Amino acid sequence: MKKKILIIEDDNDVRADLQTLFEEEDFEVSAASNGVEGIDIAKSILPDVIICDILMNGLNGYDVLKKLSHTQETSSIPFIFLTAKIEQEDLRKGMELGADDYIFKPFTSEDLLKAVNTRLKKYEVLKTGIFAKVKKERGTGSAKKKFTENDRFFLDINNRPEFIKVSEIKLIKAENQYSKLYMHDNRLFLTRKALTSWEKVLPPELFLRIHRSTVVNMNFILKVEKWYGSSFRIYIREIEEPFVISRRYSSKIRSHL
Repeated sequence: MKKKILIIEDDNDVRADLQTLFEEEDFEVSAASNGVEGIDIAKSILPDVIICDILMNGLNGYDVLKKLSHTQETSSIPFIFLTAKIEQEDLRKGMELGADDYIFKPFTSEDLLKAVNTRLKKYEVLKTGIFAKVKKERGTGSAKKKFTENDRFFLDINNRPEFIKVSEIKLIKAENQYSKLYMHDNRLFLTRKALTSWEKVLPPELFLRIHRSTVVNMNFILKVEKWYGSSFRIYIREIEEPFVISRRYSSKIRSHL
């Protein structure tokens, strides 16, 4: 699978040269001519690495990094600055914001490719270590223990580790062989994990199965109303459409009312 790279550069010629360079190296390249566009693209495609100029009109490179660092799904993306500035104060500012590297203009193609590949390799090592640790700690199959409300865990989302807090999951809905996590901040994560597997690890005092395809966090329930027969409709915070509780699970919801 091709690695995705995002180039944020307001100089048209430099941006075009970088795009050509990385396309020839078999990267999937996206490019933005300003910081606002770059942030939007980053959130949309979740690239594997970002190269960003510092001195740009409007949002500069520091602004871009700061905003991406405060968004959970983009905060861990390796970020490399392009700059002609070499003052120690500028270096320190970027590192404090979370920059992974600086490439100084003028630069060679070899230097830039080396920096990008080094960051990608380090990120892969980190990601592999995270998942190995989680797998070791959590075990497999019946050996898995229940999460508590305040536990955090890692999920592999689009080949990227996401740090999930149990109490921030609104609901989980089955999507064929996948499951979709609805988060408290309205983000959605699709992961290859069956609903029955979630039930084995989620705290039963917090999560309730209301349908063969849906598990909900009771802390996010706004209201429950009777529906046809012995079924109910349940409303979840900030989700407009209600969920119907099938008859099979009606007794469970009644016991929690």
